[in-house]
Amino acid sequence: MSAALALRAAAFAAGLWAAGPAAGAPTACHAESGAGTVALVELYTSDGCDSCPPADRWLSSRFTPDESRDGAIALAFHVDYWDRLGWKDRFAAAAWTKRQYDAARAARSDLVYTPQVLLQGRDLPDWRTPAKGAAAIAAATRPPARAEIAVDVVPQPGAVAVSAVARVPAVADRRGARVFVALSESGLVSDVKAGENAGKRLVHDHVVRALGGEIAIDGAGEGAGTVALPLPAEAGRAATVVAFVQNIETGAVLQALALPLVPGCIAAR
Repeated sequence: MSAALALRAAAFAAGLWAAGPAAGAPTACHAESGAGTVALVELYTSDGCDSCPPADRWLSSRFTPDESRDGAIALAFHVDYWDRLGWKDRFAAAAWTKRQYDAARAARSDLVYTPQVLLQGRDLPDWRTPAKGAAAIAAATRPPARAEIAVDVVPQPGAVAVSAVARVPAVADRRGARVFVALSESGLVSDVKAGENAGKRLVHDHVVRALGGEIAIDGAGEGAGTVALPLPAEAGRAATVVAFVQNIETGAVLQALALPLVPGCIAAR
């Protein structure tokens, strides 16, 4: 991370923590991206889709909760268009469905399906072939990072406040670039009673519980903001804040950053 951005992140975080419940920001509640690209892998899935459980298992095995993977970060977005078959996925949201449609439009496609895996905002059908999927993810992490990110987290009653600071060095990457911040959890279980997966117990990891941001990158290539992410009443494990910079016009993800939330960074539920 550049010295200028590090100073801005420190100043921004100091203001956040001054308004928070603690006197200073513990280092465990801060993270900065590095010089290499960290890839973002998105799974679009549903409790109501009978072809989705294999993809859920793939995501869990490829990105083991509680284990650090510097090269890539996983998020699972549960869509709501399968709810019509008689089982409502409690992790699904219309906003996640819209995000999937937005990704399709950015790729100049009208194809939306589950399970779908995106790598850096692009369709990754090769996830079904382990060697090819792993090679694609590895290739996405080879180029230098196209953005720098720093985040600080402050626990709040029923939420976490996340300050995010980002810098996009290349002028060509700045138009349409936004900073997003997500909260994910793992170890969430569904005992499905109806629909295509009736009678199955499904285990979900890296489930997106909240997503905020769309913090704009300005003409100088910088953006900063604070996002409050609500904590769901049903707590999973391995709660993690994931920040990423994405071009909302092309769908391309420029960089991603994960911060696992230790007890001091998240309020008791």
